[in-house]
Amino acid sequence: MKKIATDKAPAAIGPYSQGIISGNLFFSSGQIPINPASGEIEGTTIKEQAEQVMKNLGELLKACGSSYEKTVKTVCFLANMDDFAQFNEVYAEYFTEKPARSCVAVKTLPKNVLCEVEVIAEV
Repeated sequence: MKKIATDKAPAAIGPYSQGIISGNLFFSSGQIPINPASGEIEGTTIKEQAEQVMKNLGELLKACGSSYEKTVKTVCFLANMDDFAQFNEVYAEYFTEKPARSCVAVKTLPKNVLCEVEVIAEV
């Protein structure tokens, strides 16, 4: 296994890696809308926060030699399922190959953000 780390995505805020390559697959940790430059939550709306999450995932995918197009599975967590349609609008701009996906609403996300997404991608 190989740990992936980049300063272009938020540093891990706990005892975990930003991502791991195992075999020919990359497994990301969940990404929340932290701006890596400032360390602050980016945006207040679901669309703004989803946009930052997608940017963070993109940087991790680049760091491991993969891409949105090589993503085979995503897991999406929403603080409120009422945000599903707006979240999907942003998500669809990035994951154009339509990987397999799960999307669930959860009671609370870290730092009280509105969304979190993790990916599994080919490298």
